[in-house]
Amino acid sequence: MPPEARATRRRLRACHECDWLMALPPLHSGEQAVCPRCGHAEVRRHRYPAQRSLALAIAALACLAIAASFPFLAFSVRGVGHGIDLPQTATDLIAHHAPLVAMVVLLTILVLPVLYLLAVVWLQIGLLGGRPLPASRSAARALAHLQPWMMADVFLIGTLVSLIKIVGLAQIALGPAFWAFGAFALLLLATNQSVDRDWLWFALAGEPPAPEGSQTGRPAAPQGLTGCHTCGLVGRLDAAGHGQCRRCGEPLHARRPHSLQRTWALLAAAAVLYVPANVYPIMTTVSLGRASPSTIIGGIVELIEMGSWPVALVILVASVIVPIGKLLALVWLCLVAPRARGDRSLTRTRMYRLTEFIGRWSMVDIFVVAILVALIRAGNLMAVEPGPAAVAFGGVVVLTMLAAMSFDPRLIWDTSTSTADEEAPQ
Repeated sequence: MPPEARATRRRLRACHECDWLMALPPLHSGEQAVCPRCGHAEVRRHRYPAQRSLALAIAALACLAIAASFPFLAFSVRGVGHGIDLPQTATDLIAHHAPLVAMVVLLTILVLPVLYLLAVVWLQIGLLGGRPLPASRSAARALAHLQPWMMADVFLIGTLVSLIKIVGLAQIALGPAFWAFGAFALLLLATNQSVDRDWLWFALAGEPPAPEGSQTGRPAAPQGLTGCHTCGLVGRLDAAGHGQCRRCGEPLHARRPHSLQRTWALLAAAAVLYVPANVYPIMTTVSLGRASPSTIIGGIVELIEMGSWPVALVILVASVIVPIGKLLALVWLCLVAPRARGDRSLTRTRMYRLTEFIGRWSMVDIFVVAILVALIRAGNLMAVEPGPAAVAFGGVVVLTMLAAMSFDPRLIWDTSTSTADEEAPQ
């Protein structure tokens, strides 16, 4: 049953991107409520949300179990062959003295997706049974924190890029786990899209009444209010601009504490790491005892020379254009946020959304290295070893993602003109 069918009072939401306070309208299956000020999607209503999420999550876990249990890829060259399973794409990196890269690969393609799916299953079983299971609120809070770090779809693209890189050098065999993992990546994406968080939190803990005196059609912060980033509930802040969500228990702040300072620090660290990430080799190919180190740019040039222009373009965009573009975009947003004006706020918010969305796709190169290191193992005939740039570039990706999360887009709107005519949605 949708929340609107059981609610007897207005259900308020404060936009997480522009701080506009609004009342949720009645929603039917397939509809969504968007912020009238910046267009951010606040709530998406799904038909049979518990049943759909549960079915998709169980199917995804089943596919992942198959993907982890059967051969993933195999190659052979001049009569020498080698095959790997999915976990080896991470564990083999440890043997090559790259434990940090191994940890990132293992977490993003296996551990965190499993935790996310198990949390979905736990929550929906309890709700379908009419009584939430123990620790359901903690599991629901975890969903929002885990979602950005699941990268099964990016790993799948990295696998395809790896195959194109070596298809002309050796014979490749796709194991059952490859197809199972492809299905898992799609089901994981569908599961994430199917989770109706507004319905989920309403079913878990209801909807406490909105703070007295709340006025919709205005920013929330000047009213001493803010919206919880985890469950969406609007809460009252104290004089210092802090509080705690009455529904999920998450800490509340008028703005993310020290948002600009943290973002600047993370961007500076990412910029420093970006230099060795491009100067040093990201991997070294050993063929007939001869080592050939390859940088990110060198790998793109090799793909162009092989005639693989589309793949070279993918790597160029993911590994060069996206990291640099994200760094520059966030630097610009940090510079303009303290003196932003209303006529540019929407454009800047859209830029922030883009930088937040594309950042994770830079992990393609890291996954390519992980797959090739595990797969290409034929002694002195042919082998691939990770280079020092792999750790640096992985750090760049993680730090830029954290920088985007640390930046509070509501700062873009804070210094906008506050007259009613200019604040009202067009």
